[in-house]
Amino acid sequence: MLVLGDAHASEPAREETLLALYRTLEPDRVLQLGDLERYDLPAPTWFVAGNNEDFDVIDALRTGEEPPGTENVHLLASTAATIDGLRVAGLSGNFAPTKYERSRDELEGDRRRHFTHEDVERATALEDIDVFLTHEAPTDLLSYGYDPGCEHIDDLLAELSPDLCLVGHHHRHRESEIGETRVVSLAPAWERYYTLEPETLALEAHDHELSAADD
Repeated sequence: MLVLGDAHASEPAREETLLALYRTLEPDRVLQLGDLERYDLPAPTWFVAGNNEDFDVIDALRTGEEPPGTENVHLLASTAATIDGLRVAGLSGNFAPTKYERSRDELEGDRRRHFTHEDVERATALEDIDVFLTHEAPTDLLSYGYDPGCEHIDDLLAELSPDLCLVGHHHRHRESEIGETRVVSLAPAWERYYTLEPETLALEAHDHELSAADD
């Protein structure tokens, strides 16, 4: 199974990198960690929304619609799917303290990029999760001289206890063990791709040079 970090495919060079990965690797199934920004893809792709998306498209996908220009994309927004025998769930969006206690239907424009307490509560009710996808990081994973992690993600991991949590947004590879969960922050798709073995949950990183896209 192919696993990809942030794509930022609204930028032409990064869109070409994304499509080159699909063409070259010919995956049957793909997991993607947000900031996708392209919603018609060559293979079935399950993703969480990031903070850079077309939020009209994301809103439509949240309600189960298939708007024009979408193909092979499945949004995990406090929902779960069974993929190659794995129970995969995801929390879409990133955290903003001033928006967290609001209802999702109160968020407008670009503020739709955030998750709310309602989203977290729905995700908490999920069961038997093997792999959890999130755009926002838990605490004790990354450091910029401060910890950018979100305690709401900590709470979800404690409640769901997935074997593996995959994190986008930060554009760097980091790994940690948090409770019973292996947590991996992914490098962006223009630097690396990852492969996941469903039976063992072994995750392997692969550097590539499929595009001249610059960070």
